[in-house]
Amino acid sequence: MPLPADPTVLHPMPEQPRVVLLKPLVKSPLIEVGAYSYYDDPDDATAFETRNVLYHYGPEKLVIGSFCALGTGTRFIMNGANHRMDGPSTFPFPTMGGPRSDHFDLITGLPGRGDTVVGNDVWFGHGSTIMPGVRIGHGAIIGAGSVVTADVPDYGIVGGNPARLIRTRYNDEEIARLLAVAWWDWPAEHITAQVRTIMSGTVADLEAAAPDRTP
Repeated sequence: MPLPADPTVLHPMPEQPRVVLLKPLVKSPLIEVGAYSYYDDPDDATAFETRNVLYHYGPEKLVIGSFCALGTGTRFIMNGANHRMDGPSTFPFPTMGGPRSDHFDLITGLPGRGDTVVGNDVWFGHGSTIMPGVRIGHGAIIGAGSVVTADVPDYGIVGGNPARLIRTRYNDEEIARLLAVAWWDWPAEHITAQVRTIMSGTVADLEAAAPDRTP
């Protein structure tokens, strides 16, 4: 199946409005998405920025690579969800009205985990939740319903709540070779020509198909 002619189109499959490409959809300067990463939701996929990126009050960024597949209900919890935990109450009184200026310091400077960063070619199962500051490696798979609280290695498969590493898709030597070939950085036309190799070939096949290895 060829890639869309234009990676900036909102609906890559016009007959399926539930699928949107995220790069042309998101407007926030705090969200970066690579080419062809998509979100699938039968309710309103175009509401991804407000319904699926939660508590995004900044300045932390959400960075998603290219060719990522986000199942329905994939949510990213950002650091704005944090509450104080060093006193008797976790309730955020200064945000709920009243003399905010007197107590605003109580909710500023809370510890954060930094940007949330997703690599390329990551598959998020239905209803997965990603907690603040998590880094997910290239080629990872996030199981349906997972709550990801810690970093996920390249080509790792995780599942559960909290998500645990089930296994890696390849051994260390193969993962290093896959990262070196970085097929997601190939020209779109070359990716289209090599779809079968990318989807079902071996690591050696992928290396042989790289643009600098072909005649």
